[in-house]
Amino acid sequence: MILTAVCIGISPGSLHASANCDPRTYGAKGNGVTKDTAAIQKAIDVCARGGGGIVSLDAGTYLSSPIILKNKVTLHLDKGATLLGSSNHEDYPPQIEFHLPDLQPLVSATNANDVAITGDGVIDGAGESWWLEARSLKDHGILGNGHPRPKLIIFDHCKHVLVEGITVQNSPMWQVVPYYSDDVTIRNIRVLAPPNSPNTDAVDPFSSSHVRIDHVYADVGDDDIAIKSGPINSPGPDDPSRDIFITDCTFMHGHGLSIGSEIAGGVRNIRAERIHFEGTDNGIRIKSNRDRGNDVGDLFFRDIEMKDVENALIISEYYPKILPSEEEAAQPITRLTPHFHNITLENVIATGSESAGVIVGLPEAPIAGVIMHNVKISARKGLTIGYAEVSGGSVVVHAEEGQEITKLAGAKVSIR
Repeated sequence: MILTAVCIGISPGSLHASANCDPRTYGAKGNGVTKDTAAIQKAIDVCARGGGGIVSLDAGTYLSSPIILKNKVTLHLDKGATLLGSSNHEDYPPQIEFHLPDLQPLVSATNANDVAITGDGVIDGAGESWWLEARSLKDHGILGNGHPRPKLIIFDHCKHVLVEGITVQNSPMWQVVPYYSDDVTIRNIRVLAPPNSPNTDAVDPFSSSHVRIDHVYADVGDDDIAIKSGPINSPGPDDPSRDIFITDCTFMHGHGLSIGSEIAGGVRNIRAERIHFEGTDNGIRIKSNRDRGNDVGDLFFRDIEMKDVENALIISEYYPKILPSEEEAAQPITRLTPHFHNITLENVIATGSESAGVIVGLPEAPIAGVIMHNVKISARKGLTIGYAEVSGGSVVVHAEEGQEITKLAGAKVSIR
């Protein structure tokens, strides 16, 4: 397995010219009542026309509808500054996003280079009214893309991106999304949302490359990180997500560190080290199905600690299920068949879990090359393996009920 280091060294000083564009010069009030959208956008546009610079928000609450970052512009939020999304749903224009009907995000950049969001302030999506609407629609059996919610921050086909220092919270939907972007650093940020807020993923790299996610604290209502690369039933082509390095992160509430489920472009060369999970629904989760998969390999997880995580390890090609309801016959292989391979777990400790988890592939696409070294999982239920090749040493699964390891059809297990 070849693991390519992700070397990114971005700083606002090296990216942008020295101009400092103050939205208050263009009429921003920062009083939380007056809408400051036009003033903030004017400051961004002036900085961009001048070759780049820093748009600074000093202490205050800046109520805003969507704004668009431009080349070589840093949006900097001082301590005490909050960029607050408008709660008026009509302030988010409809647009096509990720090839689907959507709404414009609060902060976005498209086809931009050298863009950054930095500082000690807060970007708040005011998502409560959107969550209430989403829950109501779900309760009435209404799902799908006919009722989109805006994401909070999207970098769409951008290069050389930095997000550093800020707190991101309460997005109506996904919170920080690099989409088809390259050379992205996300570090020393907090991403927050209530545990029951739907689809409030913290960071979702989507068909992006050379991404560094470092010292991120996430406490959200869905995936803490979800690496994606293509929609369900995608006609293609889709770019893979690749060369992503995740280090020194803490995940509290949320659905864990996920790869998938929408990975029609594949995922390659992911390295996650020194991750602490506490109270998440899942720990490490790699998920797909026959309608949304591709080549997924060279995944390396090391020095992982889990406390009171419901499912420590989920590697399943049956999403949204974890296990098939009954033994399935092999189906024809298509461009969307998931192929999971070369997955290494080293120095993984989980205590207080409900389930040690599953490693279960499709009969036509068994999971290949799962290697476990120094893995210790304590849970009420043990580990289930099927249509997967799993090997390694110093592996201890302690189950309070039933077998430590249950082998289903197609399991090839050689661990000690």
